[in-house]
Amino acid sequence: MKDNKEKLYFYKLNTIIGSIYIIKSDKGLRSIEIIEENWIKLENKYKPIESKEICREEIRQIKEYFSGMRKEFNLVLDIDGTEFRKKVWSELLNIPYGELRSYSQIAKAIGNEKAVRAIGQANKSNPIPIIIPCHRVIGKSQKLLGYAGNHTDIQEKLIELERIIEEQ
Repeated sequence: MKDNKEKLYFYKLNTIIGSIYIIKSDKGLRSIEIIEENWIKLENKYKPIESKEICREEIRQIKEYFSGMRKEFNLVLDIDGTEFRKKVWSELLNIPYGELRSYSQIAKAIGNEKAVRAIGQANKSNPIPIIIPCHRVIGKSQKLLGYAGNHTDIQEKLIELERIIEEQ
């Protein structure tokens, strides 16, 4: 997150993975918090203002995603991170809906095959999960690894949602 003096807005949305918090700046979507503890820390630090109206487009597109009506997002992002992380997140956006990639495939795609662990850290620090689909990245052995800390249950639900929609 950036300066804690800027205005941030939020909306809490209930989904199949639990409550998610959409956080938006005046420039675009800043964060999606899917873990309650992370939201509490962010809320205490930034004191975002609740606004369904300001988060309206993000709410609409996320609801469409969870209902199987949307496979790609078209949102303005206000993302903060190192150049390396931004490069990783940009590559994650290239993973097609319903498909999976390994950390090593992502490392190879960004031209740094030895960066597998750094890819994992970039994935873990992704501020906009679901939109930047870090849930589509799995271990080389096809195992779910450390999603959102250790919430592979959430990752599994997102992968399953996409699998079911793709089979229809």
